Amino acid sequence: MSNSISEKIIFGVADSSYKAAGEEHGLRKLSTDFYSLMDTLPAAKLIRDMHKDDLELMTDKLTLFLSMWLGGPRTYIEKYGKASMPQAHSKFIINEPERDAWLLCMDRAIDRQSYTKQFKDYLKKQFRFPAEMIRKTSKFS
Repeated sequence: MSNSISEKIIFGVADSSYKAAGEEHGLRKLSTDFYSLMDTLPAAKLIRDMHKDDLELMTDKLTLFLSMWLGGPRTYIEKYGKASMPQAHSKFIINEPERDAWLLCMDRAIDRQSYTKQFKDYLKKQFRFPAEMIRKTSKFS
């Protein structure tokens, strides 16, 4: 096999996605950009209003959750306990507009990162499943 042939990275295997995202540092940047967009996009007001004024704790939680979700360290569990996304969002009304506002912020935050196009597309697709799961399990939907 020639050295000029590059291996195709398969995301979702072991810690490949965590590494592609820049590990914790890269995911902290993604999370910071996500909440910055939530703070400024008019379409995100309905989900921004579900959060406290100070987003520092949420940024940390999202960073550490994504680290674990993408195959990295399980620091979220060590710091915050077991993670159940439906339970964590159970006190909120999550319907299509809320789901779509969340995905809008996340898609734009992903676009701001220096990830490869392949990884950006992969992440955007992966985020649709938990977003929809949370919407479907909302007792208000």
